[in-house]
Amino acid sequence: MIHLFTTGGTIDKVYHDANSEFEVGDSLLPELLAEANVTTPWQITELCRKDSLELTDHDRATIRAAVAACSEQRVVITHGTDTMDQTAVALSDIRDKVIVLFGAMQPARMRRSDAVFNLGFAMAAVSLLPPGVYITMNGEVFEAGKVRKNLRAGRFEPLG
Repeated sequence: MIHLFTTGGTIDKVYHDANSEFEVGDSLLPELLAEANVTTPWQITELCRKDSLELTDHDRATIRAAVAACSEQRVVITHGTDTMDQTAVALSDIRDKVIVLFGAMQPARMRRSDAVFNLGFAMAAVSLLPPGVYITMNGEVFEAGKVRKNLRAGRFEPLG
């Protein structure tokens, strides 16, 4: 069983054309997993609906507590890309689970989004990686504490 936790972020954003603003909406994960015909047992728990720039240390502690308390050994977390690396580090002392964080540069509701690919990659990674905390984005796997988001390039890259 894979336990998926949702925290919000761009992947779940909804665009309101009338006021040209985004807000974090309901997660599309159940729909995306069904469309992809994922047969691995999974369950989803929503932890929050926030842009990652709005996540606080308290939110990270809540995410950490939920992941530590769940009985599943394989965990996937949707997360906004701007502070995903900080949350990964906050989870890094959980040693007995495979924890994969992923997000999207464009909302899953948009036609040209990396969300579906990133979800599939995260589901594969959580099934194949050894225990640890990882960020998977755009076909790459990064260990917690060894990655950063390059805002200018719009991608994740290893530190150093």
